[in-house]
Amino acid sequence: MAGWAGFELSALNPLRTLWLALAAAFLFALLLQLAPARLLPSCALFQDLLRYGKTKQSGSRRPAVCRAFDVPKRYFSHFYVISVVWNGSLLWLLSQSLFLGAPFPNWLSALLRTLGATQFQALEMESKASRMPAAELALSAFLVLVFLWVHSLRRLFECFYVSVFSNAAIHVVQYCFGLVYYVLVGLTVLSQVPMDDKNVYVLGKNLLIQARWFHILGMVMFFWSSAHQYKCHVILSNLRRNKKGVVIHCQHRIPFGDWFEYVSSANYLAELMIYISMAVTFGLHNLTWWLVVTYVFSSQALSAFFNHKFYRSTFVSYPKHRKAFLPFLF
Repeated sequence: MAGWAGFELSALNPLRTLWLALAAAFLFALLLQLAPARLLPSCALFQDLLRYGKTKQSGSRRPAVCRAFDVPKRYFSHFYVISVVWNGSLLWLLSQSLFLGAPFPNWLSALLRTLGATQFQALEMESKASRMPAAELALSAFLVLVFLWVHSLRRLFECFYVSVFSNAAIHVVQYCFGLVYYVLVGLTVLSQVPMDDKNVYVLGKNLLIQARWFHILGMVMFFWSSAHQYKCHVILSNLRRNKKGVVIHCQHRIPFGDWFEYVSSANYLAELMIYISMAVTFGLHNLTWWLVVTYVFSSQALSAFFNHKFYRSTFVSYPKHRKAFLPFLF
């Protein structure tokens, strides 16, 4: 896949620019939080846009103008409803193209062009003797889109049947961003498919032949990370249930077990690992997806920092050895 790696580095298209900007913005916000308190922006709206859930409720009373834009945190489920439907549709269209040779709809091809999908010219640049890298990339994109859909379906299940939401809130801007996020992620995956106009590289019955070590490793990492995230969400849910599984309160407690023994936001760490597993599935050198991973790292690290700060300020007996996000590091 060396040819594809070199081709990918050739331009910073609109899609990569967007992910780079998002990653830089959240990383800058995280660095601000780590800076001395006197350097932090005093604007209440700025802090309100960064925090959600229990971290939004902690500290001084929020201004009425901020509370006016609150949306219940339980609306998180809306993100995954959209993702299951949207990315499920993209997966269906991609499957039709890869295995049956059906072209993408005109609107989707035009949208991918607008976002700067680099693969539109790829087939013209490759010689007939070097089509195998294109097939590997097509399989990578297919698997990652499957992973994204499975991840969204599991998270939707957890929202309905596992998580116990309190009356915590998120800002309406955060809510709107969440609605768009998984649409954008799905399009990002699809933009990596090798294409020529509306036609994609057809795998047909040769799917298993294209499998490489990074496809297998990425799949193992994905299900391993997903299992840990599910376990972490069950641990958090059980803090609000009795032994019979009945919800008895919506208060916050100190979680123990699994990755919570090392970090305060084990579920966020698992989220990062899920996206890294997708980067592995892409062969480890897909620039666009590493920008997505960088954004996920920055945003999850920022949320984990606020969570860690909340736990340490709320519980005197909170384990001192725990880090916020990365075991033994941060």
